[in-house]
Amino acid sequence: MPLQPLARWTCLASLTFALVPSSAGTADDPAPLLCRGHYHSETEAIKQIDRLLSTHSNLTEWQQRRQRVRQQILVGSGLSPLPERTALKPIIHSKRNYSGYTVESAAFEARPGFFVYGNLYRPAQQLGKHPGILCPHGHASGPAGGRYRADQQNRCATLARMGAVVFSYDMIGYGDSRHLGWQHDHPQALPLQTWSSIRALDFIQSLPEVDPDRIGVTGCSGGGTQTFLLTALDQRVKVAAPVVMVSAHFFGGCHCESGFPIHKTPNYETNNAEIAALAAPRPLLLVSVGGDWTKNTPQVEFPFIQTIYGRYGAAPMVTNVHLPDEDHGYQFPKRQAMYPFMVKHLGLNDTAVRDPDTGTYDETATHIETPEQMRVFNSLKAMPKHALAPGTPVTLR
Repeated sequence: MPLQPLARWTCLASLTFALVPSSAGTADDPAPLLCRGHYHSETEAIKQIDRLLSTHSNLTEWQQRRQRVRQQILVGSGLSPLPERTALKPIIHSKRNYSGYTVESAAFEARPGFFVYGNLYRPAQQLGKHPGILCPHGHASGPAGGRYRADQQNRCATLARMGAVVFSYDMIGYGDSRHLGWQHDHPQALPLQTWSSIRALDFIQSLPEVDPDRIGVTGCSGGGTQTFLLTALDQRVKVAAPVVMVSAHFFGGCHCESGFPIHKTPNYETNNAEIAALAAPRPLLLVSVGGDWTKNTPQVEFPFIQTIYGRYGAAPMVTNVHLPDEDHGYQFPKRQAMYPFMVKHLGLNDTAVRDPDTGTYDETATHIETPEQMRVFNSLKAMPKHALAPGTPVTLR
């Protein structure tokens, strides 16, 4: 089951926010602050949105504001300047053939000795160039959580059947990362995951069958946070669909989302809705529900982001699908909202997947694999000898 709002808030309260880098502020903002979970009320969020909108009245002023927000994400997370792009040294093996798609176990080094583990889904027919889609996952835990979950496999396999090359990858302390001894409460979780997503872009663009100009990303919950952070930081993302996570009053219930001062200093403030707006004018889909902190999206976050898209004359490029009777997660109805968005903006072919009468995207061809089938390495002994020991601090300079 997906981690529900209360559980994710409890996750936040139980973790220690340690090792925030001393450089997390800026020269004029020396004392970093953390906006954790429900940092302020829904009413306060609306007031904050009004303050954020007052910082710009035209495209030029917004672009200046946009750069300020982007820079604080980097500075606050300790990623300014960005780390060196060291060799990825990709490892891809164990190809499995299914109906209309293939799956392989894949890993690369985001930093020397620090591996990102995942699965690579590809169309069975690989003629010409294909869009690439990154699929970060949320905080659903357990031995079959993370990228092992059936909803994640369904999403990736169906996108691959429509012609996308899809990389589904672990957050730190989930999936293979957990199996090999890493914990999600690693004090560098936010910068490591954000840097891993940037390197996942490098990885998927390096594949010869991928069109580097057609890259999308979609994830829910904590994967939704990674979706809008990556899109804000990297213009190579052309299409983004953060699911059940873009909220003006909720800042993320885990240290990997709000454990670093990316939202606030004494002289600066932002929220996740404004960070998501950094996608403008690229296509952006907000999927929201009535059962979590995205319940106000149609009235609050969506109009706010539309205003920013309007600075570019691109208001129709941001879309909201609101499901008032749904709860948190990336269940079937949320995936059904995402598929046509990716088809439209990445040029996928849904002929073999979409029912022409009902419009429903058929996922029944997905073969749900076991975690053991999906793993890249079965044990630490199977890893390269230079791999960092689990829990080791990772050098980002």
